[in-house]
Amino acid sequence: MSVRLIAWGLVVSGATALGGVVLAQNVPSEFVVSGKAAEQIQDFTTINLATAERIAEACEKLAAAEGVAISIMVLDNDGNHVYMDRMDGQGYLNIVTAEMKARTALMGREPSKNRMNRVIQDPTQEFQLIQLGFFPNSGGLPVAVNKQLIGAVGVGGSAPRVPVWSDEICAHKALTAVIGPSVPPLVQDLPPRQNPNPGNAPVPRFVPAAPPKSTLPADFVVNAKAATNVFDSSQISLAAAKKVARVCRDWAASKGGSMSLYIIDTAGEFVHVERMDGQVFNNIRTAMLKAQTALRTRQPTSIRAAQLRNDPSGLPRSTAYYDFFTNPGGVPIVVDGQMIGAIGVGGGAGGGGDENCAIEGLKAAFGEHVTLPVYPAATAPRESAR
Repeated sequence: MSVRLIAWGLVVSGATALGGVVLAQNVPSEFVVSGKAAEQIQDFTTINLATAERIAEACEKLAAAEGVAISIMVLDNDGNHVYMDRMDGQGYLNIVTAEMKARTALMGREPSKNRMNRVIQDPTQEFQLIQLGFFPNSGGLPVAVNKQLIGAVGVGGSAPRVPVWSDEICAHKALTAVIGPSVPPLVQDLPPRQNPNPGNAPVPRFVPAAPPKSTLPADFVVNAKAATNVFDSSQISLAAAKKVARVCRDWAASKGGSMSLYIIDTAGEFVHVERMDGQVFNNIRTAMLKAQTALRTRQPTSIRAAQLRNDPSGLPRSTAYYDFFTNPGGVPIVVDGQMIGAIGVGGGAGGGGDENCAIEGLKAAFGEHVTLPVYPAATAPRESAR
């Protein structure tokens, strides 16, 4: 009898395991990290780079057709950055709110507009929501396929014209285009809460006398109206950043591996972010730290990495005090002598080296215009005296 009970227990446990596999594979592989990359991160339910990129590009096309710019952030179901774009002319608030909306949708497992509607109906809820880390504004949506959460998307940066246009409408249309009609409909838009005590303080205008100008080619930097919006014509353009990233991505794949990449502007704000499938948190985090260090120091991070090996005295102190990250892979983006941003690559790039991956992308995007790290020629070892 005991043998039969043991046998039945094995059957039940096997069915449970099988059920777990079926559940884990409930999402078509086209949408999530799969194969060896999924085995590497032990997760078959997280949004892949291809899906995140398609969502972002669909929303950007919609925004361009409306004559507006947006920032978009796609997170995986653990809250890691997977893909991010900042269209030219977007500023700090546009960029940071895109991520805040995505995180609100991820934490709440519902559109961020639900939180906004609760505040409209009951303003006393806003303080607690903020304490809990929610951003009660529309524009964030969970990304779910076959009722499985695989990530979240947040869009910021454009003025709403409901029901024709809003950040949320852009995200929803993009999700529908990529995932299909299973995407839930948008929740109700409530009228904004009226200020019971409106003031009449004069609001100044702040408009530049003339648009900023750059000596760099127009496809390298933010220009025209977009440059006027941010009073800066020396920020790397989204088109150039994407070209750098795609070449680096292909180069890492050609080495049989993957990478994480951050490209930031001269103010340190995200321009483009992507995480190839199979990358984990430390790969993602170090890529960001490398980009930030390269921007602050105006030097490749490989300089301090080499100095640390050659003579560590004093360097640990300075890197800790100034929050530098000294692994190779961060390079300031200097074009025709003008710094327009910085790049950070992490994850090893398939063994080809993070800095080499960044360099390949920079060369492809900017050619002879870009400044790159130069290493001294190796010296031949001296022959021993006879």
